[in-house]
Amino acid sequence: MPFLERLSEFFHIDAADVVRALIRLVGIWAMAWVANRVIRLIAARILKAVDDGDDSYLSFREKRGQTVAQLLRSIGRIGIILIAGLLSLDVFFDIGPLLAGAGILGLAISFGAQSLVKDVISGFFILVENQFAVGDVIEAGGKSGSVERMTLRVVMLRDLRGVLHIIPNGQIGTVSNLTRGWARAVVEVGVAYDVDVDRALGVFNDEAASFGRDPQWSHRLDGAPEVLGVESLADSAVVIRTILRTRPGEQWGAAREFRRRLKSRLDREGIEIPFPQRTVHVRPRGAELP
Repeated sequence: MPFLERLSEFFHIDAADVVRALIRLVGIWAMAWVANRVIRLIAARILKAVDDGDDSYLSFREKRGQTVAQLLRSIGRIGIILIAGLLSLDVFFDIGPLLAGAGILGLAISFGAQSLVKDVISGFFILVENQFAVGDVIEAGGKSGSVERMTLRVVMLRDLRGVLHIIPNGQIGTVSNLTRGWARAVVEVGVAYDVDVDRALGVFNDEAASFGRDPQWSHRLDGAPEVLGVESLADSAVVIRTILRTRPGEQWGAAREFRRRLKSRLDREGIEIPFPQRTVHVRPRGAELP
């Protein structure tokens, strides 16, 4: 081919060597493409294996599978590109000295990028110890939200307002996982002091039992709701506490629905939910104190 002949003359190399080098390059990147496809297929198989068919709820296995598949795709893609790049360089010259120099350079960089190394190591242990997974709601690094994506270096949290928080793994000291295993909603409602407390407790227990039997909510609960009793004697109300044990992530919706039902029931029963009140005694100027 005239182009290869001119190219070989310009670089003073044999045309046959140029052809062999091009063939090796095509083979290297074709294998890289195949390897990337295999990794994507493995990730898809993982997601399919953990899918339970219920799109309304992410189980622990589904969250774990999504996390592993996501990390497999990101780390695999980076590893394949790095290896293919090194093999491509090796086609033209010996990369042994280059790798040795890169090792020394990497050691020097590691001393100057200790935070990056810390992030990667922390991310590795977060993954191995399964502290949280994609889809979990957590509190970490002073932020809270749903884990939208995680890598070996950062965790991405989406909060209730839609803000995406990106937290380096090395800055995560304590993780509070709000959706692991089971959850609990604590509902505290106050009634007026002139209400018969025993009657109010009976209404709370009846409404809690009715809520636990509701077919629309019973599958979201993890056991029957429990009215613990009088929690405190506040300034303006007698506070009654109810505990709702739920499936992970259902505690907020269950608490909101139970408060709604309880407000409607207390209105029907004529039981007042008081607002803060203060009694002020006014005496005329010059009047003597009693």
